Amino acid sequence: AIRRCGGGLVVTEMIASAAVLRDVKSEMRKLRTEAIAEAPLSIQLAGWEPPVMAEAAKICANLGASFIDINMGCPAKKVCKRAAGSALLQDPKLVSDILHAVVAAVDVPVTLKIRTGWDRQNRNAVTIAKVAEEAGIAALAVHGRTRACRFVGQVEYDTIAQVVEAVSIPVLANGDISSPEKAQFVLEHTGAAAVMIGRAAQGSPWVFKQINHYLEIGTLLPPPSLDEAGAIMLRHLIALHDFYGEVGGTLISRKHIGWYINPMAGGKQFTQQFNKLESTMEQQASLRQFFESAQYQEQAA
Repeated sequence: AIRRCGGGLVVTEMIASAAVLRDVKSEMRKLRTEAIAEAPLSIQLAGWEPPVMAEAAKICANLGASFIDINMGCPAKKVCKRAAGSALLQDPKLVSDILHAVVAAVDVPVTLKIRTGWDRQNRNAVTIAKVAEEAGIAALAVHGRTRACRFVGQVEYDTIAQVVEAVSIPVLANGDISSPEKAQFVLEHTGAAAVMIGRAAQGSPWVFKQINHYLEIGTLLPPPSLDEAGAIMLRHLIALHDFYGEVGGTLISRKHIGWYINPMAGGKQFTQQFNKLESTMEQQASLRQFFESAQYQEQAA
């Protein structure tokens, strides 16, 4: 969905490096070869042991990854309690060891995702950025909050600007970028080479196309028509079923379709019923019926 809607580089779900080495089915499913074949694709790894992360990176590169992305930005407790994700920002020496090990292990570019620091009293994004540049990291994404802030509060675009000024590698700005106008503001304010979007694409993957058009042409694209939105959702639904299978696809589809449809007229009532469906065919038929009904009501109005 993101590729079709203008995303320049897509990244897999975060994958535990140790699980890759153990060939854990739930993690290796994220590395299905048909997804990787649609390059460019970055495979994102998490972990805390340099040799393990290096070996996992080799496996991912051999599978065809265009980039290896190292996650040191995830604020989730289950990740940080293992000294992975943004917990690593507390230990610049370990950060350096991990980055050097992974960069040396693969021939593809290695990128890094960080936050501005561990908490508001310990903002060290500039220090970590310099460590990353020295280790050979090709590009750096910065979410403009500390780990302690998670996704709450104002984004520190000034801190991202300081990181941009401190290093010569490309910096990607991330955090609360949900519109073309906001993307332009962040690029101009920070001097970043690009923007990275996560939550804003949930339910509106066309935001990438809208941002690209605005930055290139200077005008705002209208939102997709009902026909266009319905087609995107149906393709996404079918892809989820294909990827996760009947049971997993049916469950995971519920949140994705909810993100799309809840803001629409009658959307919350629809998702309440949709979430009770237990098969691929029922979900597809229900989604088609929703848009056929919506189109009829639009024409009647």
